Order: sequence, then C-alpha cells, then structure tokens
Amino acid sequence: MRTRWTDLAMESRGAQPEQTKTLQNGIERTVVTVRDAQTAQALGRPMGVYVTLSCPQRMSIELGTRRALSAELGRAIAGMLPEDCRTVLVVGLGNRTVTPDALGPRTVERVLVTRHMDGCLPQDVEEKLRSVCAAAPGVLGVTGIETAEVLRGMVEHVRPDAVIAVDALAARSSQRICSTIQIADTGITPGSGVGNHRKALTAQTLGIPVIAVGVPMVVYASTIARDAMGYLSAIDGASEADEERLAACVERVVTQRLGDLIVTPREVDALVERMAGIVAEGINLALHPELTESEIAQLMAQ
Repeated sequence: MRTRWTDLAMESRGAQPEQTKTLQNGIERTVVTVRDAQTAQALGRPMGVYVTLSCPQRMSIELGTRRALSAELGRAIAGMLPEDCRTVLVVGLGNRTVTPDALGPRTVERVLVTRHMDGCLPQDVEEKLRSVCAAAPGVLGVTGIETAEVLRGMVEHVRPDAVIAVDALAARSSQRICSTIQIADTGITPGSGVGNHRKALTAQTLGIPVIAVGVPMVVYASTIARDAMGYLSAIDGASEADEERLAACVERVVTQRLGDLIVTPREVDALVERMAGIVAEGINLALHPELTESEIAQLMAQ
C-alpha cells in the first residue's frame, strides 16, 4: 500500500539536500543530487538533480512572489537545458477534464510557441526567439495511446533538442500543495503520484534530455491523518512509545477506512489556474531569455 508516497525528492526518506537557500519574497530553494546507483535505490529516484522551489502556502500569493517564483523557475530550467538548444517541445501531461490533474494541459496553453513564426516576425524579434512547440497529448484512458508512444512520434518528426514535461504531483506533506515546484533533469513517469504508473519519459526512452516540472496538487488521506496525529502528539508531549502506538492506530484506520484515497483542496480550480500561470511564465523566461515579460505578453496576444 502506497500510503507514504511522494513525488518530491526532498521528502524522500534519507534525502540529504546539498543546498537549502532562502531567496527573495520568502522563496526557498532546495537542491537534492542523486549521484550514484546506491543512493538512487535508497531514495527510489533516478540519478540526477532535483531542484525544489517553495513559498509559504496561502490561498492568494502576492504578485511580487509570483514573479520571483517564475524567475527562479526559469533560471532552474535554463540551467538544465543542453548547450546550443535551438528547439524545445513543451508537453502538458494529465487529464484536462480532471481539475487536480489539469496542470500540464493548462500550462501549455500559456506557453509562447514560436516554431510556426519563422519568417512572420521582424528580424530583430525573431533573433530573440527560440523555436518552441507545445502539446497536451492526453491520458491513456481517454486516447488509448501511451503518452510515451505519442511523444516518440512527436520527437521523431519535430526533432527537438529537449523536452520539458509539466505534470501534477503528489506530496507527503499537505503544506506542499500548490506552494512547491520541483524541477528535475531525470524525466518523469506519468501517473506515478497516484499509483497509475505509465511508461517513463526520459532521455533513454525519447533519445533527448527530458526536464520534468511538477507541482503537488494532491496528498493521500493517510498523509493528512498522520499529520494530524503527529500534531496532537507534539502538543501533548507524547513519548516515543506513545508515538508508536499513535502510528499503529493511524495505520489501522488508513488500511481499513481510507485506503488509497486521494485528497485535494476545494479551491483546486483557482489554485491550478494560478500555478499554471506561474509555471508557464517560468518556462517562457527560460526559453526566451532575451524577451521581457511585456514582449512575451504581446507575442502571446497575437
């Protein structure tokens, strides 16, 4: 039973962040690097670099914090792109009709796509643009086609230098929902957060670097139960033996009553829209670093 699952490397048991740094507007940047096969097996993560950006969890995030978060996201993505990267395919994973899983499709709607603009813009503008295309391939249950199969066909015909895959994640802590962004150079396995593992999207399966960008949108109900019991034991000053009994009690409740029940906030529709905007802006800044925010907005309006 996957009651303690998390997609975030920094929440993995035994994870040792190399760097944790507090930036402007209360944003925290944490880097976890998995360097060898032994560590990868212990953490249950592929080898690579995992950058996590987080801000205080609030229903409304100030505009300055949103811009700072997008800027940090842009820098993290840019640092993972291969040298001389001319064409990038941005992929929005997930089911557009299921709100907690709609982050990917809603993000690609806001990405500045430019591959079709060759020869259509003034030369001074075209010189600032990288060739970008985007797609939301849907999910296996709707299309009957594995996402990896769809993307292999796209990569074969478009021949991008890198793929950026955006997806909703599952977190271990409820405080991470819609307040954390993970960027990894390891690729991604669609559906892993909710136990619906599909074929992985990695450099090995697609033949080019895959950068994964994800935001936690759900937690397991068992996680919330454990958080609540841990909070109560901390207030009451419970001993180690008491904590073990509480943990055993939670495990029984989870097993018999909750199972793999997944929970998301009731305001998830507004939260998804907000995070999709932040992620899309970060991707735009990473792929078109010579453009200003206003220039990106003007090109998006065309």
